[in-house]
Amino acid sequence: MAESVASRESKMTSTKDIQKASRWRLRPRERRNLLLLGDFIVAVIALIVALSFWASAAEWLGFSLAFLQQRTPLWFFTLPLIWLVLLVELYDVNRAGNWRATVRGVAGAALIGLMVYLALYFAFSDPPKSLLPRRGVAAFLVSASILTLVWRYVYIRVFTAPRFMRRALLVGGGQGGQSLLQVINSIKPPPFHVLGILDDDVNKIGTQIENFPVLAGCNQLLEIAGEQSITDILVAISGEMRGETFRILLDAQELGVEITRMAVAYEELLGRVPIRQLEADWILRSFVDQNRAGGFYEFGKRMLDILGGLIFGLFTLLVLPFVGLGILIESGRPIFYSQVRAGKGAQHYKIIKFRTMRQDAEPDGVPQWAAEDDERATRVGRILRKTHLDELPQCVNVLKGEMSLVGPRAERPELMAMFQKHVPFYRGRLLVKPGITGWAQVNYGYAATIEETIVKLEYDLYYIKNRNLLLDLMILLRTPSTMFSFRGQ
Repeated sequence: MAESVASRESKMTSTKDIQKASRWRLRPRERRNLLLLGDFIVAVIALIVALSFWASAAEWLGFSLAFLQQRTPLWFFTLPLIWLVLLVELYDVNRAGNWRATVRGVAGAALIGLMVYLALYFAFSDPPKSLLPRRGVAAFLVSASILTLVWRYVYIRVFTAPRFMRRALLVGGGQGGQSLLQVINSIKPPPFHVLGILDDDVNKIGTQIENFPVLAGCNQLLEIAGEQSITDILVAISGEMRGETFRILLDAQELGVEITRMAVAYEELLGRVPIRQLEADWILRSFVDQNRAGGFYEFGKRMLDILGGLIFGLFTLLVLPFVGLGILIESGRPIFYSQVRAGKGAQHYKIIKFRTMRQDAEPDGVPQWAAEDDERATRVGRILRKTHLDELPQCVNVLKGEMSLVGPRAERPELMAMFQKHVPFYRGRLLVKPGITGWAQVNYGYAATIEETIVKLEYDLYYIKNRNLLLDLMILLRTPSTMFSFRGQ
């Protein structure tokens, strides 16, 4: 009886310690919401600053209700929301904790906003100054950039400090656990403060794995979790789990500790699936049993493809005279390039692109990987590839239904046959239509080796598993920054 009371008291103490520790230690979703709220507040302040600066030039009105009613177009009040959209890349929690990436992201958002405004302004022969106020837009972009940088600096200094970091234990020091620890070590600042590893292999206890100590066996999990104020347990057990370990994990969950499987943590941290650690039937469970795309999504995606295909088609017609002339002057005909690619279900179709390489790029007919600064590319072609403008004619493939705006990159059948021999689950990327842009393209870019192909496939399978219209829209919003960063090859 006394032992039972002591056990309950110990459990209650552990519960209080864990709940207290969890109070200010933010989850990735909570960090993202905090970033959104902070960015929105500073964007609203920037809007007020911009209106005040703009109104100072209207001496007879000043910053007054009359000025807001008579001189300010309604769209101007949406600038804070537009600013949030332009910052879409900085809502990756890992990127948000990096100051250099933050500066690049804010500068890129301001540059894209300025270029879109200038394109609209000069699209009119007689720009409507009352609808496109130069002074107001310039003041907003400058003040929003400065205030966002100040807020993001505060976020990095305060909310990535140890006090706000989740405290974790890793259960399982095998290959899966090592892979997860490598991921955690690669992220700066780290997403977790990992206190150590628990593993039932007595030969591992007292050693280090990826610079983290193996503390004890799984039977001491509850004791260590209470002593170290653990908020998260990352489970990377390969093979069968012992019944006793399962019970201990359930007890820890009841105390308030979050339990996360290795594959789920890997996906959340990197936006990829760990294909080297997946079981043989994973692709069937993920894509056949759990993730059949609904009819509403398919209909919405097709409508988005048609609308986007028409917009890209119009843009292609606008740049065609300039691109076509550049190609003709440097290397002659043809302007366009057609090549067989594998689409959904391995169905073949012909992709259409602006020609970027010499006419004799593959004299023996053997497919070759595109390399960085490829010697086969022409000077005009290098510019087109760096900016991804060579992809624009694929709008024809999108309108025909052979491709989508968003999806895995279309690959040549010959290369796919080789990849399927060396890359596990590679055929899985053929479950959806290939896309002009995609989750792998905006996060990783091109692959020139088998190892890089594996990483890129991890992004593609993550997209296929989690695809929805919101994710498609986010990828489309991130694509311009990818183009302006000249990451193509």
